[in-house]
Amino acid sequence: MQVSPPLQSLDAASVDALADTFRLLGDPTRVRIVDALTGGALCVHEISDRIGLSESAVSHQLRLMRTMRIVKGRREGRCVYYTLDDQHIIDLFQQGLRHVTESRG
Repeated sequence: MQVSPPLQSLDAASVDALADTFRLLGDPTRVRIVDALTGGALCVHEISDRIGLSESAVSHQLRLMRTMRIVKGRREGRCVYYTLDDQHIIDLFQQGLRHVTESRG
């Protein structure tokens, strides 16, 4: 396996932010939420139905994910629709998924 040299040296703030992002995504419930949102915008009760968790628990997770810029919300009337924050999150999720499915066989 050939390893590419690092493109840049990471400063401490970047290292901490990246570690925090991976830590946040290291939770199975949050992985399920990211998976649900790869198909597009969903409100809390739709996410709750898809992953089999209470709306309160989903809301709590979404609040954490929003502070780390994993998801963003858009209010429509009384409902907030959540999407993944940007393409980087989708790419990170898909690369990780590809990695674990390839390693299985």
